[in-house]
Amino acid sequence: MSSFVTPVPQWRKSAYCGASNTCVEIATLVDSSRFIGARDAKHGTQSPVLSFSQSEWREFLKRAKKGDFDLGC
Repeated sequence: MSSFVTPVPQWRKSAYCGASNTCVEIATLVDSSRFIGARDAKHGTQSPVLSFSQSEWREFLKRAKKGDFDLGC
């Protein structure tokens, strides 16, 4: 029987977050960069993880950069 080890995601957050834990962390999930995970930094390993395909993540970033999600504050 061979053993299978799932790689541990390397979570990272934006440099804009600074020392704050009120940001979202992202990581590559599974193997060969097939999925991107996002979680709430303040909950760390206890936070639920949202999973996105590469194309979904690219579309989200494109729309975020355009300001589609700005609250108008």
